[in-house]
Amino acid sequence: MLPTPNPLALLAEVTYRCPLKCPYCSNPLELRRYREELDTAVWKRVLADAARLGVVQVHFSGGEPLVRRDLPELIEEARLLGLYSNLSTGATLADASTLARLKDAGLDALQISLLDARAAQNDWLAGAVSFDKKCLAVREAKRLAFPVTLNVVLHRHNLDHLEQMIELAVAWGVDKLELAHTQYTGWAFRNRAALMPRRDQVDRAAEAVHLARQRLGQRLEILHVLPDYFQQFPKACLQGWGRVFLTVAPDGAVLPCQSAREIPGLDFPNVRNATLDEIWFKAPVFERFRGTDWMPEPCRSCDRREIDFGGCRCQAFLLAGDPAATDPVCHLSPLHDVVRQSVMEIESAREPAVLQFRTYAS
Repeated sequence: MLPTPNPLALLAEVTYRCPLKCPYCSNPLELRRYREELDTAVWKRVLADAARLGVVQVHFSGGEPLVRRDLPELIEEARLLGLYSNLSTGATLADASTLARLKDAGLDALQISLLDARAAQNDWLAGAVSFDKKCLAVREAKRLAFPVTLNVVLHRHNLDHLEQMIELAVAWGVDKLELAHTQYTGWAFRNRAALMPRRDQVDRAAEAVHLARQRLGQRLEILHVLPDYFQQFPKACLQGWGRVFLTVAPDGAVLPCQSAREIPGLDFPNVRNATLDEIWFKAPVFERFRGTDWMPEPCRSCDRREIDFGGCRCQAFLLAGDPAATDPVCHLSPLHDVVRQSVMEIESAREPAVLQFRTYAS
């Protein structure tokens, strides 16, 4: 059995509230169950716990973390604890004064989401007018000398405009462009038939990224995360379940990954009742899929078992009905036909399914 390492990164999901309605949102489907957010004092204790545990980076996320008025105070606490802090935002609330407060508080880096290079399409996908606000937020963040990453979730509706996204990232002067294909969990799984691209789109996108990297060199760092459903092997779930990352949700639940609530029957401990140290090393939910001892065949005897750790547990549950199964996106999985059939059905459809947008109804 592999030894349990200390975590290196904390995803601090400080709220699930958000002014956008992205159709691939990774937050839980039933948001009404998780309304009671941690207060400032508890979040400060969580950050201190994380620092003692060996965490070196905290990623403030949501929802939209800027709806929390205490966010600058939490960022300042992270700086005092020696944690590198990054903020992921939709940028609709990231005006000049807000970004200046975050800079003064000690925020190290900023990640801003973009849904499409075309303003009207971006706003349609976001379910809110937001493109111009994103543009202004990037401009102001660069003025304040923030390192800025532009994050784009790729899918059928925007993939054919990838070259325009790259050119926009260059024009905006961002430091890094993250092009990540939709991970089909949460709201994205509900919208899978409407979001999944065709194989020819995926191939053209990969070629466009290759050419852009050659052309731009060091001017822009481009990270391209390919879609699981079109790959031979699955990706490691955050470098292995309970090995590098941990997530604290707005209600205080501690998760091995932000989508783990997809899996029924798991008991998630809460920071209101235990320290991160106790949870990381002793909680059964972190032990459940940690390492390789839990693996079935063909994973158990596969020479990739310590590379992809069996793939995504949420994906295994959603596709196979069993979170302990080999991720069906792996071509060695006995259930791989489930993925192949899904891709064939979506590609052969005359028209894509109707897109459903994230709702936040009370």
